[in-house]
Parts: sequence; C-alpha cells; structure tokens
Amino acid sequence: MMRTYRQLGTILTLIFSILIQGCDEAKPVVRVGVIYSFTGKMAEYEKPLLDALTLAIEEINAKGGVIGRKVVPVIVDGKSDWKTFAQEAERLIVEEGVSALFACGNSACRKAIKPVVEKYQNLLFYPIQYEGMEQSPNIIYTGSTPNQQITPSVIWSLKNLGKSYYLIGSNCIYSRAVNLIIKDLLMSQQGEILGEKYIPLGSVEMGTVFDEIVELQPDVILNTMCDASNNAFFEKLKTINSPPIISYGIAGLDIVNVNTELMVGHYAAWNYYQSIDSDENQRFISEFKLRFGEQRKINDRMEANYVGFRLWANAVEHAKSTSALRVKSVIGTESFNAPEGIVAVDQATQHLWKTARIGRFRKDGVIDVVWQSERPIRPVPYLSYRSKKEWQQLVDNLPLNEAVQ
Repeated sequence: MMRTYRQLGTILTLIFSILIQGCDEAKPVVRVGVIYSFTGKMAEYEKPLLDALTLAIEEINAKGGVIGRKVVPVIVDGKSDWKTFAQEAERLIVEEGVSALFACGNSACRKAIKPVVEKYQNLLFYPIQYEGMEQSPNIIYTGSTPNQQITPSVIWSLKNLGKSYYLIGSNCIYSRAVNLIIKDLLMSQQGEILGEKYIPLGSVEMGTVFDEIVELQPDVILNTMCDASNNAFFEKLKTINSPPIISYGIAGLDIVNVNTELMVGHYAAWNYYQSIDSDENQRFISEFKLRFGEQRKINDRMEANYVGFRLWANAVEHAKSTSALRVKSVIGTESFNAPEGIVAVDQATQHLWKTARIGRFRKDGVIDVVWQSERPIRPVPYLSYRSKKEWQQLVDNLPLNEAVQ
C-alpha cells in the first residue's frame, strides 16, 4: 500500500530526529514547520523548495545547530490547497510547537497562513517572488517585490526589446496583481498593451493565445504564468514566429519537461541564477549537487528558501532564543552573504534588499545574466503612486474564485 505524503512527511521528520539523536541528548531539539505541496498542481514547483531547505538545515546542524540545539523539520503536504496550508500551519504551531514556519509556493497559500502566524505570534519565511501589496510583522519575505523584479525588467525591455506587449499569466493573485503594475508602468512610459490572457492554474489549454500573438505581432511577451502551463506554452511556441519573451515564473529548473532549445534567446527576470560567478554561489552549487545529484539545477525560489533558513538561524543565535517573538525582535538587523550576493532584511518591511537581474536562456536551460542593478535594491511592497488602501482594494477586487487562486 502506498504511503500518503503526510505519512512521508512524518517519516522524513523521524529520519532527521534519528540522525541527530545521541549527539547531545541533554538538549532538546528545535522543531520548525515545513509546508509545501508534494501532491496536486503545484507539486512540481514546490517539491524542490524542500531540497534547498534540507541543505540549509543540514549545514547548520553540522555546525552544532542553533544555540547548541539540533534543528528538526516537521514536514507536511499542503496538497496545492490553501485551506490545507492554513490548517496545517495552525496544527504545527499549536500541536507540534514549531519555532517558525517555512512554507508556501504561491500567494493564496501565504495569504491563508498570514492570519494564523499573526494570531499565534509565530513567523513564516516565504521564499517566492510576489506581487507586493502586503506587509506583516510575522512574515519574512525572502523573494523579490515588484520593484526588485518587475519594474527593472520592464524598463530594460522598453529600452532594448520594443514598445508593444502581450501579457499572458496564470489566473492567480500573482499574475493579475503584477499585471496591474505592468500596465501602469507601460502606460507611463508610452508602451502599448496589445493583448492580455489568463490561463487556469495547471491547464495546458492555451485557447486563442497563439492566434492572437500571430495577429497582433507584439514586440515582447511578458509571461507571468507560474505553473506547468509554461511547459505547454513553450512547446506550442515552436509553431509560430515568437517575439522575445520575458518570464517571471520560470527560473531554470521549471523547464525540465520542455525542450530547452525552445527557450534559447528568451529572457527571465530574477535575483538569483545558477550562473552567478561568485565563490559563495559556487560553494552552494557544489554542496547542493553533492547532496542531491550532479544533474540537479537550482532556481531563484530554492536559493531564497535556503537564504531564509540561514537568516532565521543567524537571528536565533543573536537572540539566544528560538522564541518567535525574540527572533522577530532581531531579524530586522540580519544580513547574509548569499549565493545571489549580499542580502539584508529591511527593518521597516521585513522584506530583503536584493539585486535585480535579467538573464537569457541557454540550450542547457541555464540562464546567463545580461543585466543587473548596480547594488541591492530596497524592497517596496507598496509602490508609492497609490496608497496602501488603494492597492489593497485592487487586490481584493481581482476577478478570482476559490478554485483558481
């Protein structure tokens, strides 16, 4: 009989406990909650997040853990369902006594967990680039905000690729909210939007997208699809003469089911690429491949998850406590020499200062950096040309339903 993924999570937790048992039995372990989708439509995108987190935990445990205590992850399956994420977050905090949560692969799940960590004064480390328009004292956002990903890439595109655009995205909070920002930006810079289409999460049916692209002939396609729909999209592109595409939901690893030759010459906008030439990145890649296989690639989300755990571990050491309240009191002073470069927690917003980068795909799926910001960019969750209230109203009124968030 096949074990369920919840049983698998329990087994993985037990393995971690057994591996460290006996190292220092006089000291209790530190438990952290881990919730990602191992089943359902987001599983392909979220499973690799656990690998990066595992590497970070093992590195810290090899050095003696945090404040002399080993770290044990309590791993559960979010099942690609935001309600499950919220339920499991509460259970992990109340019943399992976890000191922090490392969870979520999309905005709907993050928004579901947000009131839970705020209610219990716990901490969530969220590793995904997102639409902004949110801030919580109980969430550390280690992915990029739009001013660290969307804005720089659109400005670069207007200067280097063209003035007319076609927008394609998933029917989810991220795509629809980010496209609000993109449309504002293009309008302010005399850019032109020729078309806009949203694909249900997990769908491989593109409808009239390709007919419209052929008819409208945009200079650039801005792609915010954030799931396996990307595979179907790029497979179909070989049937048309495609303009350059900038993708915000594809980070290298995500194209394992696509002929990478179809990606050559197209672009992605992220903060981390495996091709970054630094000693810290080379060490990170070597350690990851040694642990998980030479063939594996690392994407931005994975690196941000690794960074999140390392920042938490540093904060625990500085606070001399695993208490979420104590960690929260010092987390705003933390910085880290990450594989992507120096990152620092912004004390005002609990987002990270990050370097913006644009890359171009090679045949092997690796992305070469073609542009980057001169220095890390301060995170701005709420872009200043609208008030926080106005941004929140726009997000609340997005045309979504429960099934496709």
